[in-house]
Amino acid sequence: MRLLPVLALVMAFPAVAFASDPHSYAQPDAVRVTHLDLDLTLDFGKRELTGNATLKLDWKDAKAKDLVLDTRDLKIASVEAVDASGKASPLKFALAPRDKELGSKLTIEAPAHPASVRIAYATVPEASGLQWLTPEQTASKKQPFMFSQSESIHARSWVPLQDSPAIRITYDAHISAPKDVRVVMSAINDAKHPLNGDFSFDQPHPIPSYLLAIAAGDIAVKETGPRSAVYAEPSIVGKAAHEFEDTEKLIETTEKLYGPYAWGRYDILVLPPSFPFGGMENPNMTFATPTVLVGDKSLVSLVSHELAHSWSGNLVTNAAWRDGWLNEGFTTYVQGRITEAVYGKALADEEALLSARELQKTIGHMPPNAQKLTPDPRGTDADDALSSVAYDKGSWFLRTLEQRFGRDVFDAYLKGYFAHFAFQSIDTDTMFAYLKTNLLDKYPGKMSEAEARAWIWQPGIPKDAPLPSSPRFDSIDKQREAFLAGTLDAARLDAKSWNTQEWMYFLDRLPDVTPLARIKEIDAAWHLTGTPNAEIGMRWYAHAIAAGDKDVWTAAAEHMTRIGRLYLTTPVYRAFARTPEGLAFAKQTYAKARSGYHPMTQQAVERILAGTSKKK
Repeated sequence: MRLLPVLALVMAFPAVAFASDPHSYAQPDAVRVTHLDLDLTLDFGKRELTGNATLKLDWKDAKAKDLVLDTRDLKIASVEAVDASGKASPLKFALAPRDKELGSKLTIEAPAHPASVRIAYATVPEASGLQWLTPEQTASKKQPFMFSQSESIHARSWVPLQDSPAIRITYDAHISAPKDVRVVMSAINDAKHPLNGDFSFDQPHPIPSYLLAIAAGDIAVKETGPRSAVYAEPSIVGKAAHEFEDTEKLIETTEKLYGPYAWGRYDILVLPPSFPFGGMENPNMTFATPTVLVGDKSLVSLVSHELAHSWSGNLVTNAAWRDGWLNEGFTTYVQGRITEAVYGKALADEEALLSARELQKTIGHMPPNAQKLTPDPRGTDADDALSSVAYDKGSWFLRTLEQRFGRDVFDAYLKGYFAHFAFQSIDTDTMFAYLKTNLLDKYPGKMSEAEARAWIWQPGIPKDAPLPSSPRFDSIDKQREAFLAGTLDAARLDAKSWNTQEWMYFLDRLPDVTPLARIKEIDAAWHLTGTPNAEIGMRWYAHAIAAGDKDVWTAAAEHMTRIGRLYLTTPVYRAFARTPEGLAFAKQTYAKARSGYHPMTQQAVERILAGTSKKK
């Protein structure tokens, strides 16, 4: 196993101290949960998980009388203290009224400081962190499907726990399920496990609660390497395995850059289209959207991103959601380095430019606080804390550090950073203290402390922020300009050779409202309406709707109904919502599509249709 070097390092460093988490009721200074033992039964008919969660406790305050946990919409049946011999005795508990964002505080009276508590409970069908799909909503149409999405604070909707990224736990689980159903979790999964309804899991590494994950359904498996496999519905598992056949190469590449992969196996579960995100970096089992299965590996950077989280996010974790850039900015930077090493510098530069140009376009419209890498969290929901700033400004800052200090120096620094803070949750102040000592002060004259602080704690993007160059993008800029000026027909665009990123770039930099005649000309030449590529489709439909092209409405509605990924669906709803007629059509489409959406997607679309959405 390649675990020992990293595990030895984490033993050498004490836990990091930080401020309380505004998105959790937990009181870790009084008592901290260190291990979770789940014993749950999965019931598709009732759309619920029922059973017990046993929490191992480390009492920090000798005067503490209560254990305070996070819950949301859980039905608590009983709470017991469990001593070292396994003897149980009932404990009094109180479930506070529900807060719209935080859920209900569960206070357990435990003045005798038991070693563990056992909570018997059940989830509700509407649990915000679970989605239950009917057979008709799956690709196979044979069996129902269930999956979780715990980030940011939705683990509390299916497990009573201290739901803060600052608190790390190990866990094991026993899951009872109907026969012929495969259950997977964010732990080591056995591809050869019989579908006998009896599954056990063990996660020996301490993880934050948002990385707790479970899925169950008609799931087939195809190996892609010595420590990787693809899990997916039978009808798409072959396509997915082909798309992700480079997984082992990606793992090896990242190890050469940043040290051993600490988690043993790296498997990928391709979920039904209702999954609200591109990917979720659950340890050992990345959850991925099927929208990346385009056949040419052009969107496989999603795997690079989720794999990179095995170092930045899962290994070294933001202690609170205001510090989300420590997860996403670092991961986006590492993703770029993986993409460059495996697929070439040109593609990595194109992806970096795409994100940087989009951020340049949008950041000025954000409130100043939202433009900071570490914003003031007051008034910000946990789910709203991560925006393009965390991803794109964060990675841009790290690319700037690489440029100033040189790649060799910065690679050594980042490798040391991951090893130093392995299996810990840290805040931005802690990261900056390490940066100052091990980079800024160690190599004076490259970047001042004031410059680095401006990147993190000031709004906007520094004027001297470096950008990569892309001759292909430069050519596309010239062609787009000539096309809009009427000196180049759409059919003469050199687009036959464009990859997905180049089409994205062409569309991203069209005017917000492009003349209808130009939109019609593009579609006549390149047939973008009805494209199976959701990245291109999302951009195309938004532009065509804004231009007033009603001929795309039916195809746009099909796109919105077929795809539940927030990033690829909400822009099309926004485009429709800008006119009364479009808004009415969007509401009709949503009424038909709603049952197939994840609760997070439902909430986001309903805010758009009500005129209260926040564009990120």
